[in-house]
Amino acid sequence: MMNFIQQGFKGKNEWWRYVLTITLIFIGVQFAAIPLSIAAFIELDFNWTDFLKGAEDSFMSIEMDNNLYLFLMIFTFIAAICILYLCVKYLHHKQFLDIITSREKLDWSRVFFAFLLWGAISAIIITIQIASFPEDYIWNFKPIPFLILLLVSFLFLPFQTSAEELVFRGYLMQGFGILSGNRWFPLLITSVIFGSLHFMNPEVEKMGNVTMIFYIGTGLFYGIATLMDNGLELSLGLHASNNVIAAFLVTTDWMVFQTDALYIDISEPSVGMEMLLPVLILYPLVLLIFSKRYRWENWKNKLFGKIEDPRQFLTDPHENN
Repeated sequence: MMNFIQQGFKGKNEWWRYVLTITLIFIGVQFAAIPLSIAAFIELDFNWTDFLKGAEDSFMSIEMDNNLYLFLMIFTFIAAICILYLCVKYLHHKQFLDIITSREKLDWSRVFFAFLLWGAISAIIITIQIASFPEDYIWNFKPIPFLILLLVSFLFLPFQTSAEELVFRGYLMQGFGILSGNRWFPLLITSVIFGSLHFMNPEVEKMGNVTMIFYIGTGLFYGIATLMDNGLELSLGLHASNNVIAAFLVTTDWMVFQTDALYIDISEPSVGMEMLLPVLILYPLVLLIFSKRYRWENWKNKLFGKIEDPRQFLTDPHENN
């Protein structure tokens, strides 16, 4: 039986197919962002004279409904999933399940366990923060917007997180595995790329480049879970839980996600334990829980070992091509 990263050898895997797929996803996302751009311009109220002169703050007065913005933003990720699906099926000639798991079907119990575990941890940490520093939080409960936010978060936000997992921990993890012939390189490079794509987030501008430790560390966390468990199920649940819980519990006026959450954090942003705690303590703890529950073994080989082409053991070496 092939392990998860070996499944990358299925189908057709020339380098240009990966480049073309990523290019098509990028172009598709730009087109999918058109509704978001249109909605932004409809809501825009700025001085056209200043805009034509190149004033940097011309767009600062956009006041789009938070839930509308969140949904239209998620729509771009839905487009990314659709394009990836078509490319995997018709360009790489493999099953979409091949970039998701090494199991015969998606193990939803793993997805839900990871979601609930990280959701509980996140809720506890946020509750402790609010109780410890109540002056930094404002109660922001608005019944109708909040109910809409819950609906959008639970039904649609997982599309955003799943798109990132499918591209990075699925598609590219396997692609870089074929390229390098080992496991540590795809784990490291996908984590760095994943973290780098968050470089333009307002959080980085507010708190400095040291926040990249958190983003790259989070990518490593999801990647380790994927390689050790031979599938994306755990990372899908973890990532969805992280974003969903954050979306409806706490928001700020400087984060990439601004929602109608229960609380508004008005504290001055800084790199503190809330940024380093997950990477240094919580992520290792969760991996330990997973390892006990799913009986992970042979960490060294699964994270740093070589990747053997399973086609060499086939009677017909061209069977999967």
